[in-house]
Amino acid sequence: MNIPRNVMWFEVLLYMSLVLDALSIAFQDRTPSGDTTEAVIMVANVLAACLILAMCYFVWLAAQRRKNWPRWVLVASLVLSVISLFQIVGEDGLHVDSVIEVVSCVLTAAGLYFSFTGDAQGWFNG
Repeated sequence: MNIPRNVMWFEVLLYMSLVLDALSIAFQDRTPSGDTTEAVIMVANVLAACLILAMCYFVWLAAQRRKNWPRWVLVASLVLSVISLFQIVGEDGLHVDSVIEVVSCVLTAAGLYFSFTGDAQGWFNG
């Protein structure tokens, strides 16, 4: 079974985006403050790692198992990420982690574009 070129680009770009998301988490400020304890920071990091693993699974399901619904979950995730990114940049400005998130969102958008165009049409069966 040969994977269409656009599906390959979808998979590569989404995995690159997820690697950048992992890097973004690595650059986040983990300094405990009055309202965030070390335990809260640790739980947030574990949840972020679990979310990245789930997104990797969705990319694999879409690209390799030809499932359509994970693409839509990834689209919804991109929309929520962009909204969150606008809020964070509006409050704190651009930092290293937010610049990485911008690049990650661009890669995700490009990958999703490839999944809906060209030879990818008809690949995803449900």
